Amino acid sequence: MTSKIESVVRERKIIAIIRGFEPDTCLRLAEAYAAGGIGLVEVTFDQKAPETWKRTVSAIRAIRERFAGEVRVGAGTVLTEEQLSMCEQAGGEYMITPNVNPGLIRECVRRGLVAMPGALTPSEAVDAWDAGASFVKVFPAGSLGPGYVKAIRAPLSHIPFLAVGGIGPDNVADFMRVGCVGAGVGGNLTNKEWIAAGEWGKIEDVARQLVERSASASR
Repeated sequence: MTSKIESVVRERKIIAIIRGFEPDTCLRLAEAYAAGGIGLVEVTFDQKAPETWKRTVSAIRAIRERFAGEVRVGAGTVLTEEQLSMCEQAGGEYMITPNVNPGLIRECVRRGLVAMPGALTPSEAVDAWDAGASFVKVFPAGSLGPGYVKAIRAPLSHIPFLAVGGIGPDNVADFMRVGCVGAGVGGNLTNKEWIAAGEWGKIEDVARQLVERSASASR
């Protein structure tokens, strides 16, 4: 399974990040993403609200069952083995974290899931890679800029980087051009006004723009 998810990330490039929505809304968002060509969805854990974790798990399970491989789903903001277990039991196929926890990365890999930890510095990126990460997400990439990614890739070209944090249609191609293999996108794909109005077509359009621009910049 690990190699399959790695291939999907490299091929599809965009991971949609869903944060703070009920399971039925998460499922509806995933449908809009899929219609726009996005094949990966991350549903995040809210660390300050453990009472919401069951809803996160329910959303992961619902997306996994609804799309049966068409959309690959995992958990985001995973900080503990408990949350990793919840992701695994719901059928999540990968774990995304905002930080580098070598022990958690190794446990994720031991269970056969893909680990995508977040790193800021070259030292963190190397620590994550050495622990078994399949990808290292540069976070917050939007604040650091493509130039930062280009600079750290110079000595670390063996590590596949994802750009996450402040990524949207206007800058996703810039990060692909400096060598990122993919990107995680949140806010640009979860416009609350569009969701409240049921304007799913607008979200689908943003998804399509992200897919097209990331693909064209990677050729």
